[in-house]
Amino acid sequence: MSEVLTILGAGAMGSALTVPALDNGHEVRLWGTRLDDDLLDAVDAGRAHPRTGVVGDPRVRTFRSDRLAEALSGATAVVLAVSTEGFEDVLAATTPHLRPGQFLGLTTKGFGEDRDGRIIVLTDRADAVLGEAGCRTPIVAIGGPCKANEVAARRPTAAVHAAVDPAVAARSHDLFSTPVYAAAAHHDRTGVEVAAALKNVYAIALGVCHGMADAGGEPFHDLNALVFTRAVAEMAALSVALGGETDTVTGLAGVGDLQVTALSGRNRVYGARIGAGERPDEALRLMREAGQTVEGVPAATSAARLRDQLVADGAVDRDGFPLLAAIEELVTDPAVDTSVEALARRLVVVP
Repeated sequence: MSEVLTILGAGAMGSALTVPALDNGHEVRLWGTRLDDDLLDAVDAGRAHPRTGVVGDPRVRTFRSDRLAEALSGATAVVLAVSTEGFEDVLAATTPHLRPGQFLGLTTKGFGEDRDGRIIVLTDRADAVLGEAGCRTPIVAIGGPCKANEVAARRPTAAVHAAVDPAVAARSHDLFSTPVYAAAAHHDRTGVEVAAALKNVYAIALGVCHGMADAGGEPFHDLNALVFTRAVAEMAALSVALGGETDTVTGLAGVGDLQVTALSGRNRVYGARIGAGERPDEALRLMREAGQTVEGVPAATSAARLRDQLVADGAVDRDGFPLLAAIEELVTDPAVDTSVEALARRLVVVP
């Protein structure tokens, strides 16, 4: 059955997801925030999208920031594909226009807070925002090893679409899944969300290993393997403590997404710059000036708060997260030693 899909956020992933939806014969609308005008200019002019390098399909209808209501009118499904920073504002603006029968997909990665200041996953925060507005739209967490440029170019990709209600996950699967965009319907929404947020954090440490190799001219394959293994263990522990499942983290949504993020992406680049000797605050400043958001930095602080929260609840042992502690200190301590020797000692974490 043909759907009317509105994607909110004209960045890399938002524009990329128009491709499988169009390939399945759906009507697709792409709405941009006020920060997306240059991206929509490129789409409207038939040029390559500045973030993916892929020319968009002319069948996509574009909408500027002041046309949100029009973009959502008559939509049968909605996907929120904005940055963590813009998540709350766009969701709040969207909520009055949501209607029964829709679902809301979420590609945003990170953590939020509840009314008591406790760290929660973004799907739970979205549930709370919708509930406060009297809206019962179900939410689908969209995760997995999906680089936006590869999705846009129709390179083989496997994604995970998870919802509390299996029927909602199946509907999202049916909307997007194609021979090259293999969407797997899943039930563990919490596990997918925890993995999606944490892989950005741990990819920083894997990037550090790559940067150390670049700086010293010698590989750090053993250290990289240690960091990857420890990252998966800590991601799984936090996921289970929040009600997620270990299998989710050891599958596409966790190990798969961590692998692709460690191979490329802004968090890996940020870590590599530190590994090559740049100070973390300086590397972050330069990347921000270049328009590059490093979501793993604020997520590291949130993840550390989440760990402390779960320790206080008696759900986890503080000593079970040495790699997270090392990453948090690395990105928050202005006096941190970024020599190859000091970084190597920091990342050798075997509890």
